[in-house]
Parts: sequence; structure tokens; C-alpha cells
Amino acid sequence: MLNDKLIDRVASELNVAPRQARAALALFDEGATVPFVARYRKEATGGLDDLQLRMLEERATYLQELADRRAAILASIAEQGKLDDTLRAKIDAAETKQVLEDLYLPYKPKRRTRATIAREAGYEPLADRIWSGEANDAELAAEPAEALQGTRDILAERFAEDAEIRAFVRDFTHRTGMVVSQGRRGVDKATSKFADYFEFSQKLADLPSHRVLAIRRGEAEQQLTWQIAVPIDDLIRQLQSRITNGRRAHAQLMLVAEDAYRRLLAPSIEVELRLELKQRADEDAITIFGTNLEQLLLGAPAGERPVLGLDPGYRTGVKAAVVSRTGALLATATLYLHQELRFREQLRTLVEQHAVELIAIGNGTASRETEALARSSVADMPEPRPQVVVVNEAGASVYSASDVAREEFPELDVSLRGAPSIARRLQDPLAELVKIDPKSIGVGQYQHDVNQSRLKKRLDDVVETCVNRVGVEVNTASPSLLSYVAGLGPMLARNIVAARDQRGGFKSRAELLEVPRLGAKAFEQAAGFLRVRGASHPLDATAVHPERYQLVEAMAADLGVDVKELVANDALIDRIKLERYLSDEAGMPTLQDIVVELRKPGRDPRETFELPNYRADIKEPKDLQPGMQLEGVITNLVAFGAFVDVGVHQDGLVHVSQLGDRFIKDPAEVVRVGQKVNVTVLSVDLERNRIALSMKKQPLPRATRDQRVDKKREPKASIPTKGTIAPNGMRFS
Repeated sequence: MLNDKLIDRVASELNVAPRQARAALALFDEGATVPFVARYRKEATGGLDDLQLRMLEERATYLQELADRRAAILASIAEQGKLDDTLRAKIDAAETKQVLEDLYLPYKPKRRTRATIAREAGYEPLADRIWSGEANDAELAAEPAEALQGTRDILAERFAEDAEIRAFVRDFTHRTGMVVSQGRRGVDKATSKFADYFEFSQKLADLPSHRVLAIRRGEAEQQLTWQIAVPIDDLIRQLQSRITNGRRAHAQLMLVAEDAYRRLLAPSIEVELRLELKQRADEDAITIFGTNLEQLLLGAPAGERPVLGLDPGYRTGVKAAVVSRTGALLATATLYLHQELRFREQLRTLVEQHAVELIAIGNGTASRETEALARSSVADMPEPRPQVVVVNEAGASVYSASDVAREEFPELDVSLRGAPSIARRLQDPLAELVKIDPKSIGVGQYQHDVNQSRLKKRLDDVVETCVNRVGVEVNTASPSLLSYVAGLGPMLARNIVAARDQRGGFKSRAELLEVPRLGAKAFEQAAGFLRVRGASHPLDATAVHPERYQLVEAMAADLGVDVKELVANDALIDRIKLERYLSDEAGMPTLQDIVVELRKPGRDPRETFELPNYRADIKEPKDLQPGMQLEGVITNLVAFGAFVDVGVHQDGLVHVSQLGDRFIKDPAEVVRVGQKVNVTVLSVDLERNRIALSMKKQPLPRATRDQRVDKKREPKASIPTKGTIAPNGMRFS
């Protein structure tokens, strides 16, 4: 638990009251989860939501790590006998890990350096005289060249390790630096996917995250080199002015400043800023991925309806699987597109035998051909005939080969496992997608290039938030879905499923306490998010927490009815006087949540399912023409725009400048993954497999659009001016 000073600081940074921060952190220390605190402890935290609570927990962790590192550094310097009051005050005042490490640098154990060798040779007294201002250039003229070189080595290291000097160089480089990239010698620009960065430069401070990640990937793939270039002559003059101020050995100190920058500061600061660029780009990409994943997971479910899933394919055939209303596998088959008559017969048989209401088709290769044949196959069937829906199948192949799929369908060949997964995605995207590694779902940018531990934590947090926001039916949920319920995890999820199978299902929430290793704390955290449909206690199928059952029973008793009559009865609920039930444990936020849940017990917060509508005459990119207006579904958001599926196996890009008729900085401001949108085709590049789309009411002609994008939205930074030099010594002229 943080001390009061740090709690006040994190509260101030996140603009929450200290009591809110203190209460939330105390609950976390007791083992409470974010979803539980956000939903069932609103009185304690003042109503902080999931996002605020996660930010609070993350920032508190950083500050605790900072405090621990500060203590370790103070102990190390004190052990060396070099800790004075001035240094202690600076270390105590350090607010970031970077500043802390800068202050520690002169005292940090290091490898043998040129300065170390010079000290061993006895040149430190002379260096001290120059540093203190005692020695001047005239006196030093009589010193041997070797002694002067050694003295300069000591002073260069001392100057480069000064925290204020490092902060100045870091800030100067950040303000004036240019990120400059070039194509590697021997790489063909015409065929490189990094051609845009072969002669590229942009101000370091203005470089967007997606470009940072693109340049870094180009470097990793041996197609690009890049560096941070600065106006080096100006920077060295300023460093020389700082080092000579108040000292007399100007000639030697001018050499010291230049050597300190070129040999020590420049490479060190560039490494720091490269890392800073990557961390910032990582966080932006991870945030985008998290937002996209949340929107995808919370996509509208088709609900409990029998579904026929079709996993398209030419050579190996279309894999078909029928799942029941609850997702149980009923039948499988393989259909072949080239056997049209047989395809129709098999499909109609599956539909009729299992009363199929929806046909879900994966959007991969042969998707449109499969869709067209499926639609024509059921076109003359009597009503209600099944509706045909194209489903995003990203990650289905990963699922098919996973341990989860093998456990679910041990009797099925790996090639057949994708079809039931596609069918279940239509029934409930959340329940099915939690079985797949989020990185394989394809809703991010450069996800394999960013910090993997940070990405995993963020995505796990997103999945946890979504699962608990929707709630889980304990008698039908998979172990994968249950594992994300607050307070559970993989082991307890497996234990719940084993106990469920053994007893033929749970008849109440209270029976969960009989599950091996599921104790009172785990039950407290999880119970409110688990639903038991058809339970003897009507509140077991709602989001009302068991700890509040007695309160609801008191409400019902005061109205002269039992709880079962109160649930979903607006007339009775309107008669409840909430003020009568206020207490220290149950404040107005909790009482209002209970009333909302009583009105719509077990409500699903997701939107109503709607069918997308692709044009039947548009099947491939070559069918597209500029000016065409189409309906599509957003599949991915990135920093520079939104990708839209218009039914041609290749997503088109709506650049951020084409998302609306006003300036839009962040695509997430106006669109979300899974949203149906109307788009206009701007251009089709078949060679590069690129489709440019617009969501503007009156899209600009392509040539005009490109000009405006270049000038306003995607400025190409100028080539560095004469005198600009990268830290590696490369000069631009």
C-alpha cells in the first residue's frame, strides 16, 4: 500500500479524490478485482469506472516501483560514502525513473572506461583544478599531451554524467531532432513495402506512432536504416558555453564539451530517445488494439438460434458444421463448390434436419462464391428460410489447431474445427473469441512488434472487462469464458466445468461454494457476474450480488410480495422508496443498480444484431470502380484510418482524412470495429492490392485528395538542412 504522499500524488494526476484512490487501492490490496470494485463497491470508490481503476492501479504500481528504486539508489550511494544533503534532496525530488537514473549515473558501478584509466594514471587532481576554475590555458600549456588527454577523458565523463547536462541534451534533441531514414544499399525501392521511407525525414516531436513502428519494422527486416539527426554545431556551441562558464581553461574545456557530446552523450541520448519513441508508439498501438478488441468482443450477438457454419475453401471443400441453440455440435459435412447440385442438396438437408435459422460464412478465400451458392440454395425454401451472414473469420485457423479446440472437438479433424467456431461467433462473438489469442484476431497494427508483456496485460484487461460487463451463464460457458470472470482464472474455471458436468449443472449460485478450491473470496468476486438461469432463487439469474439478496427480499416484503413477483414488474418496482434502504454498505449508487437490474434482469448490454448487406454483383477487387457506393463493416481501426470489409476478400482503407467532412484526429472518435458504414470507392490498385475508400458525403477527386492529404494531413518533413548531423557523425548537406 502506498503512503499518503504517494496516494495524494496519484489522485492528483488522475483527477480523483484522495479518498477514492485510497479506498480503491486498499480494496486491491485485499485481493479485489477491477470489475468487482467497479460494479459492487461504488460507495467506497465514489463510482470510479473500470478504466479509471486500471489507470489508478497501474500508476500506483509505477510510483511504488519508483519509491523502491529511490530507496535502493540512496542506499547504494550512502554505502559509497558519497551521499550528502544536496544529493539526497535531488533524489527525493525525482519524479520519474529517468531523472532518478540520471542522478545515479555518476555513482553507478561501471565497466573500465577511458576516464577510469586516466584516474589510475593519476590525472584526477589536474582535472579537479580545471573543473574548479583554478587552472587556466597558459598553465596547462606546459603539461604533456598524454596528461592533457587523460584529464580531458575524466572531465568528458564527468560532464556527460551531469544530470542537468543530460536533461538539456535530451530536451534539445527532442525539440530539434529529425528522424531520418534511408533504404539500405541493394534493396529495390520499387518492390519494397517500405518505399515511402527510403528518403524520409520528419521532426522527432511530430512523428506519429504508426510511422515509428513502420520504420522500426523496416530496420528489423534489413530494408531501412535510420537515425536521429540534430543541428550538431549549435548544440556543441551551447554545451561549450555551459562548460566554460566560470572556468578559465577554455581551450581544453571546448575540446572536452565536443568529445563528451560526440563520444558519450550523443549515442546514449539517441538510445534513450529511440526507446522512448518505441515505448510511446507501443502504448499508442496497444491502446488502439485494446479499443478495437473491446468493440469486436462486444459485437451484437445473434443469440440462441441454430446456426450452420461454413468455412469456405476451393480445393479441400467448404467445411460445414451445425450447432444447436446452445452451441453444441450437431452435424458436420464437407461441401464442394464445383459440385453445385450436390452442394445445394447437402446444404438444404442440413438446414431442414436441424431447423437452421442462420448460415454463417467465413470471410476468407471463396467466401463470396460460397455465399452466392448458399443464398441461391435456400432462396426457394419456405419461410422462415435461414438468413445468410458473412462472419469475420480472423483467428479461426489458430483456434482450430489450439488445445482448446482439441478439447472441445476431440473427434473432429483439425480442418473441420473452424466451421463450428464460425457458427458460434455469430451466436455470441464474446463467448467464442475469448478462446483465441487476441493477437491472432487481427484488429491491431504492428501487434507483433510492440512490447508483448504490456500488450498481453492490456488485452487480458479488455477481455476481462467485456466478459464481466456482459455476464456469464455458468451452466453453458466454456472454461475459456469462465476463466475471465472476476476472481476465477483457468484453474477454477476448469473446476467449475468439472463440477457442472458431474452434477448435471448448477441449480443455484450458492452451489458454486462446493466447487473444489473456490473459496469465499473467489465467490465474492465472481458471483455477481455468473448467471444461473432457471435457479430456485430468481436473483441468481441477475447481476444482483448475493450479498444484496437480503436487501431485495426486504424490498419485496415491504411491498407484500415475494422476490419472484418483484423481478421485471415495473409497477411494483416504481413503488420502492430507495431512501428507506440506505446504509453505510448500500448507498444510492448500489440501490439504483439493483433497481435497474430488477427492471431488466440479466440484461445484455450489447447492441441488437443486424445483418450486413453486401452487393451481390461485387465479389473481387477488380469488380470495384471509383465512385461506387457500398455498404461495409469496419474490421480494424489504426492510427491513420479504418479498414472496411466491402465483400471482396480485401479490406479497403478509409484514410483518417476521409472519415468525415470535418477534421478528425482519431478514427475512434467517429467509428468502431463491427460498425456498418456506407463508403464510396476512391481508387483501386490491383497490383499493390489496395482499395481506397471514403466516408465523406462528397468525396474529393483522387488527385485533389492526394494534394490536400500531402499538404494538411500527412506532411512530408523536409530533408535536413546543411549542417545537420546525426549522432553517428553523418552530415546532411
